[in-house]
Amino acid sequence: MTVEMVRDPSQPTGAEPTSPAPTGAEPTSAEPTSPASTSADPARGQAAERPRRPSLSPSRAADFKTCPLLFRFRTIDRLPEQPTADQARGTLVHAVLERLFDLPAADRTPERAAELVAPEWERLRAANAELAGLFSPDAAAPAMPPAGEAPAGAPPKGATAAEFLASATDLLAGYFTMEDPRRLEPAERETLIEATIGDELLIRGYVDRLDISPAGDMRVVDYKTGGAPREAFEARALFQLKFYALVLWRIHGVVPRVLRLLYLRDAEVCDYTPDLDELLRFERTLLALWQAIERATQTGDFRPKPSRLCGWCAHQAHCPEFGGSPPPYPAIALAPGVPAPAGED
Repeated sequence: MTVEMVRDPSQPTGAEPTSPAPTGAEPTSAEPTSPASTSADPARGQAAERPRRPSLSPSRAADFKTCPLLFRFRTIDRLPEQPTADQARGTLVHAVLERLFDLPAADRTPERAAELVAPEWERLRAANAELAGLFSPDAAAPAMPPAGEAPAGAPPKGATAAEFLASATDLLAGYFTMEDPRRLEPAERETLIEATIGDELLIRGYVDRLDISPAGDMRVVDYKTGGAPREAFEARALFQLKFYALVLWRIHGVVPRVLRLLYLRDAEVCDYTPDLDELLRFERTLLALWQAIERATQTGDFRPKPSRLCGWCAHQAHCPEFGGSPPPYPAIALAPGVPAPAGED
């Protein structure tokens, strides 16, 4: 079994992983490997290039469970989706919370967090042209959807950039009612974790924060900028937590003690404690889900699955349920031996 923990290279350097992969494990990657440099024949070296390894993230797995056609639009057709103000707000708050732990412990206060909001937003806008064009300082922008509803593509409500930044500051204030970051020293922040299951499927995801106690107990913390989920959305949140728990168990050989969701808007903490038998069942579920994804990829049969979430879908113009037509199915996806693309979180 091959496992790896990788820090996002776009993020500032922080603490190194506290637990290495098991002895003898080789690093893995979802990207194609380079041709063998030791081959005397360049053509043979290129032929020796290993195929791209299939991978699955919790977001893309949840997409397929929610609607196979949505999975196709996002991972195979890669149809563009304009980020909403709610998505941008989530990105901004996550960035501020990561920067907060770069400060000395005594400086991790609500006031300092609020001071980080504007400069972090400018940094994100400079790095992402889509965010830069989301709205001008005085223009209207989509507001957040009701608590517990799907965040993307919500019906827009008027909001200026100043109000947008103020709402991010309010969410950060909610964080401080649940935790005192002056008492915490995370082992990892914004870290990509990945492990191979079923001999070939790479499961991977970004963990907002990983805390490890002196005794070695692990606590995974995930920040949520929306409201605590209503019953209809609880399963998706639990699915993500189990996904992280499975990857960490495969990496460290230890089941995480606690998986914690922090719902900043409602200042609500949701803890989940997995057990090994449950994770083994979940692993079988993921492998079965991957087999379904592979079958759909090979046949091009990604059917829509109407639900309450359709109202927030960005791809209604291409969906048969709304009178649209999907784009032509890419021929490369039908080629033998090509793994189904699962995208990234």
